[in-house]
Amino acid sequence: MTLYIDPPTWPGHGRMWSHLVSDVSFEELHAFAAAIGCPPRAFERDHYDVPDVRYADAVAAGAVEVGSKELVRRITAAGLRRPKGRPA
Repeated sequence: MTLYIDPPTWPGHGRMWSHLVSDVSFEELHAFAAAIGCPPRAFERDHYDVPDVRYADAVAAGAVEVGSKELVRRITAAGLRRPKGRPA
C-alpha cells in the first residue's frame, strides 16, 4: 500500500492544506484516510484534503511525501485522476 501526500501549501479556510492520494485504488485511499481520522467530507473527487495540523500524522502512518506535480502524475498514470469539470 502506497499513499502520497503533497506539502501543505494550499490555502483555505484560514489554514494550509495537503492532498492525500493513492495510486492503487479509491478503496485503499478511503481506508487509509479513515485510519488517520480524515472525515469522509474531506474527500474531493480523487483526493482527500488534509489540514496542515494532520500532515505529520499522515506521514507517520506511511504516506510518502511528494511534490504536487508528482502527486498528480502518479494518480493520472494510475487512471485515478478525476479533474473538476469531468464526470466522476
